[in-house]
Amino acid sequence: MRSKSLFGEFFKNKRIEKGWTLRKFCELNGFDPGNISKIERGMLPPPTSGEKLERYALSLGLKRGSNDWLEFFDLAAASKGKIPADFLDDSDLVKKLPLIFRTIRGKKVSSKKLDDLIETIRKA
Repeated sequence: MRSKSLFGEFFKNKRIEKGWTLRKFCELNGFDPGNISKIERGMLPPPTSGEKLERYALSLGLKRGSNDWLEFFDLAAASKGKIPADFLDDSDLVKKLPLIFRTIRGKKVSSKKLDDLIETIRKA
């Protein structure tokens, strides 16, 4: 599944969790239903404007700094082929990212091994 579809799926799931139809969500927040529908279906990428993304996140009831907030912005960045901005502020991490990418690409890391790596990082 393409990452822009993952963003749209996340967006839609959060809207539905609140019990809102697409039209009701848009009516309450002043959004165009056609555009939101296209975002949710992956037909339109997330906006590039941080302000617009923040407005969407707040409208979905996401709390600043929560896991859902971070995932929302991470999925938006990934859909644009970008690294989230807060990672770019850490120069040590940025220096190591190419090595991580080459290692994963060169080893053809399985999904299971990737899950194990993520779990190891979480525990650290």
